[in-house]
Amino acid sequence: MPDMSASASLAMTHLVPLAKELDEDKVTPGVLGFIVFAVMALAVWGLMKSMNRHMGRVNFVESEETGGETGSVVADGGKKSA
Repeated sequence: MPDMSASASLAMTHLVPLAKELDEDKVTPGVLGFIVFAVMALAVWGLMKSMNRHMGRVNFVESEETGGETGSVVADGGKKSA
């Protein structure tokens, strides 16, 4: 297997001068950061639109309970009370 430390040190010697040219006070996300943010915003917008459409299709009808003890559970055996 080839020696990876030699290629890593060679890459670092080429990248270190590039890093020294950057001013640490003026580093910005740039175009790539904007594109990533815009794609994430579009994805959230699409998910919200889809969720609203699916929630609009839900037909929830609450069941009417006639009597206070119809759904209560008795402590002995878990049987419903009459």
